[in-house]
Amino acid sequence: MKIKAAVLKGTGQAWEIDEIDLGDPVAGEVQVRLAASGLCHSDEHLRSGATPLPFYPVLGGHEGAGVVTKVGPGVTNLEEGDHVVLAFIPACGRCRSCAKGLQNICDMGAGLLTGQAISDGSYRVSLRGEPVIQMCLLGTFAPYVTVNEASVIKIEKDIPLEKAALLGCGVATGWGSATAIGGTKVGDTVVVIGVGGVGINSVQGAAHAGARHVVAIDPVQFKRDKAVEFGATHTFASIEEAAPIIGEITWGAMAEVTIITVGEIHGDMIAPALGLTAKGGQVVVTGMGAATDTQVTLSLFELTLLQKRLQGAIFGGVGPRSQIPKLLDLYRSGQLELDGLVTTTYKLEDINQGYADMHDGKNLRGVVLYGDNDY
Repeated sequence: MKIKAAVLKGTGQAWEIDEIDLGDPVAGEVQVRLAASGLCHSDEHLRSGATPLPFYPVLGGHEGAGVVTKVGPGVTNLEEGDHVVLAFIPACGRCRSCAKGLQNICDMGAGLLTGQAISDGSYRVSLRGEPVIQMCLLGTFAPYVTVNEASVIKIEKDIPLEKAALLGCGVATGWGSATAIGGTKVGDTVVVIGVGGVGINSVQGAAHAGARHVVAIDPVQFKRDKAVEFGATHTFASIEEAAPIIGEITWGAMAEVTIITVGEIHGDMIAPALGLTAKGGQVVVTGMGAATDTQVTLSLFELTLLQKRLQGAIFGGVGPRSQIPKLLDLYRSGQLELDGLVTTTYKLEDINQGYADMHDGKNLRGVVLYGDNDY
């Protein structure tokens, strides 16, 4: 099947619209016609080279939702016409991690950046006869995808697909970083550093969990204003500006939870984040950094004597098969805001403009919408 797609053909290059060949599903796979794809910063890490790949080209995109159009042999829990969300972390339910309740770090995730299909190790996407890597084994910057059933979450048909697409990464990751891994409790003070598509959901997750103070830090005024709409009680342009006020409102105790959700994290951000954090509190590292960046600045004296914790987080610490349906129930009941997360929608052909807007701080989340002309 020939379809258009947004691909990267090398580090530092722009996204390019080209025609790719998409294979039919084999055993354990389905094909999905997408309604929408989110524009997440993690795909820009492919362009910058911060996330290493074995080769190019790569088909970007790892947030998507749509309708199943083909079902491969052996698939019994999905059928044509089902509405689904694609999760960027596959969850097999059988490996050691899944058996321990850690589906968000399923062993199948080891192949996320190889492009090799879970089912048989081959490639579902090619460009003029050469294999193409699908970002997170998905590749949602195309109107159709062929993916393993481990990456597919069936949802009810009353949810707008263009909103459901955000649950495949940004919403679940941000919300869980505050509520699950962050463990926010009623009365806590929570700091969120970086208010983009992930951070804004940490803000609303912390507010939902009952935090007394939700402090959002971002240099962009637009994002600080939006953070207030999503539950922030205080906003600041920088850590330096926020620190004395956090000390004041907590009577010197500082924040129980500090979440770093910047688009690109660096090692020198850890020490200031720990400085905002209370004794016995934790810093949750959700933002992605370059694979080669291994230097972190922090006070080991402070880490030990004040019993602080530094915790990594992927997909918010909760498996997609449990988190996505739960979040959709919260959306139905009005406790999770999805509609206001999408600032601007784009055609696939305008994807470079979408990422320019992201870098310029104009969007909480940009979304590519697919229409009749795309299929």
